[in-house]
Amino acid sequence: MIHLTWENKSTNRQVECISNEAKKYKVNNMLTVGKMYDVINETEEFIFIKDNSDRVAGYVKEYFKLD
Repeated sequence: MIHLTWENKSTNRQVECISNEAKKYKVNNMLTVGKMYDVINETEEFIFIKDNSDRVAGYVKEYFKLD
């Protein structure tokens, strides 16, 4: 249940949103193109960030510019 502590976790990496055009889900109200987001956790397919709702959520990596 580590995800319960993610909202208070400090981060050391940020990613820039490059797209909020989703085919299947509506994400344009949670992501802003050009905005930098703190990375909370990451898997092979998803990146977990604190989005515009100020809550931690997982998004497909294709929405972000990864270094």
